[in-house]
Amino acid sequence: MFLIKEARFKDNLKMRINGWQIYFVWLAAASVITFILYGYDKAQAKRNGWRVPEKYLHWLAFLGGFPGGWLGRSVFRHKTRKGIFLSVLLISTVMHLVLAGWLFFK
Repeated sequence: MFLIKEARFKDNLKMRINGWQIYFVWLAAASVITFILYGYDKAQAKRNGWRVPEKYLHWLAFLGGFPGGWLGRSVFRHKTRKGIFLSVLLISTVMHLVLAGWLFFK
């Protein structure tokens, strides 16, 4: 009986680790893309060129690119005056903290 419970525990732990790995790879990829787009948009703003639509930056933050959004906002000093960007980044950060907690503790 003990061996069965131990095997189930190891399987559950393995599923959690795999879920975390997938989630962190997703966050990393979305963050890199978001960070690059913040930098690109800032450069285009200086040149009066084609800009990345704000809704794309918002969606990327909600889809997991919020760390890249925070970093891009800080490094490029971009979108710091627009309150909606702060709101979207805060909401997406909290949303992903809840998701991460659910993934780990389910």
